[in-house]
This record gives sequence, C-alpha cells and structure tokens, in this order.
Amino acid sequence: MAVPVLDSDQLLAHLQGHRRLTRRTIALFPADQFTTFAVGGMRPFGAIARELLAMAGPFVKAFATDDWDQWDEDRTPIAQDVALAKWDENTALIDQHWPGLVAKGFTREITIFGQWPGTVRQHLFYVIDNEIHHRAQGFTYLRALGIEPPPFWER
Repeated sequence: MAVPVLDSDQLLAHLQGHRRLTRRTIALFPADQFTTFAVGGMRPFGAIARELLAMAGPFVKAFATDDWDQWDEDRTPIAQDVALAKWDENTALIDQHWPGLVAKGFTREITIFGQWPGTVRQHLFYVIDNEIHHRAQGFTYLRALGIEPPPFWER
C-alpha cells in the first residue's frame, strides 16, 4: 500500500511556510521601490504580489466552495503596506477554507475559470510553484537593490 508523502496538514504547513517566506520578501523591499523597481523588463514586485494575492487565498476558497469568481487580471502594482495587509487576510482565508478543500478531496477533476482542467492537487501545486517562481524574482530585485533576501530554507 502506498503511503502519502504528505498528509493534508503537512501540505497546508508547506504552503503556509512558502507564504511566510514570500511575506518576509515583500517586507524587505524599500516601500518606494516596491511598485517601481524592476529588472530586465520584468514587472515590479508590487505587481507580482498582486498576482500572488489573486491566487492562493481565492483558489483555496474556490477549491472548497466550487465558487469560481471572475479571475482578477489586474496587475497594477499595489503599495507594500497594502500587499502586507492583504497577504495576512489571504493567509486567514486559506486557513478558513482548508478544511473544506480537504473534505472535497485533492484528486477531484475540476476546470478553473472554465478553461484550465486538472485535479485540485495539480492546480494547488501550480499555485505553490508560481509563488516560488515569483519570489525568486523578488530575491533578484532585492539583491539588485543591495538587500540580502531572507534565507529560502527558513519557512
């Protein structure tokens, strides 16, 4: 019999660990650079943070409720203090809806926003991978600004 690598509580801890690290990354930016500084044609981190906020909390809620609101495609940079406040709200949203997600199951086939089919697990891993990818961009920005990013292993 196969034993799962992670149970649902461990997966939630993994997700929230990545989110804590991304939050620390957001907090390290000089406020005046959060919405303006970019490297190599990439978006400012304030725009990236807005994308991440449109994913983790809203997706976990939708996995639990099957209520897929319109995808928030606004990528206008948001202020650092707003991003941090919304990050904390998003974290609470994840914790609130995680039990409902678990109850409905990770292997359920869904199509998000009527266009992306896959299992809940596949979509959830995409949310985590996307955050890691964009956090790495934030690390690059911080280094370019002469700021040491937080250790990636401290989640």
